[in-house]
Amino acid sequence: MKKPKRDKLAAAGWKVGDITDFLELSAEEAAMVEIKISLADSIRRRRIRRKLSQEALAKLLKSSQSRVAKMEAADPSVTIDLLLRSLLAMGATRRDVARLLSAKAA
Repeated sequence: MKKPKRDKLAAAGWKVGDITDFLELSAEEAAMVEIKISLADSIRRRRIRRKLSQEALAKLLKSSQSRVAKMEAADPSVTIDLLLRSLLAMGATRRDVARLLSAKAA
């Protein structure tokens, strides 16, 4: 949001913040959310780049298409462990994962 608009809203009594303020997330919780979203996005991009359907990826992972959809949506029921294992099963290296995580930290 541009500063003039932010100032105008604040002058009118509105509290301006971001999603971490709204959800009252700690810095650690916000970082975990960002990591999970980054991993989920990477799974979707890697799947598309490999020209795999969600169903084909599910077969590779010995899972279901609906589970893959939940992984790609960063559903709360999906663990970071599952996201990491899925990336590795699609050929991501530890270095790829490290690059992915460090890009979000910067």
